[in-house]
Amino acid sequence: MIKISQNLQLKIITKEDCKNLFTLMKEIYPLAYSHFWNDDGNWYVNSQYSKENILKELSQENAEYYFILFKDEIIGNFRIIWDDKLSNLSEEKQLKLHRIYLHPKTQGQGIGKQLMIWLEEKAKQKDYKIIWLDAMDEKQQAFQFYKKLNYNYHSHVFLPFNLMHDEVRKMSQLYKIIK
Repeated sequence: MIKISQNLQLKIITKEDCKNLFTLMKEIYPLAYSHFWNDDGNWYVNSQYSKENILKELSQENAEYYFILFKDEIIGNFRIIWDDKLSNLSEEKQLKLHRIYLHPKTQGQGIGKQLMIWLEEKAKQKDYKIIWLDAMDEKQQAFQFYKKLNYNYHSHVFLPFNLMHDEVRKMSQLYKIIK
């Protein structure tokens, strides 16, 4: 268990946790994103959080995958990919924040900020210079959050998912130079 603060910890996700991660995301993901999809996001959760896909992500050598615990309750997940470079940015050591999902009932309590500060500190310790991530353009609250943390726009991509509404497929790639 990694202690971030008195009430906030990270617990490494293992292959034995596949069912718990799937159950968690079956609850969390639709609360935030169901309106992006023709099927309320069921395809996304069933594919990205299938046992097969979770095991594949857990086997990736340069990745770390955690449950987020707040007051001893699992409230989200957090995944980092070390040495994943954002193209056309720089040749310095980069890492990607691949996933950060928090249950809506816990948002606004500083949890995301604490996690991002922890990630920056961990990156500094390993001599990484850039953190980057993809953020949904239609989630303005997330954009404001990253902007306050001094993330900058780099580029964008469009998600290829057939069941996703066309107008919400754009994701911006944001980055921060760690000082």
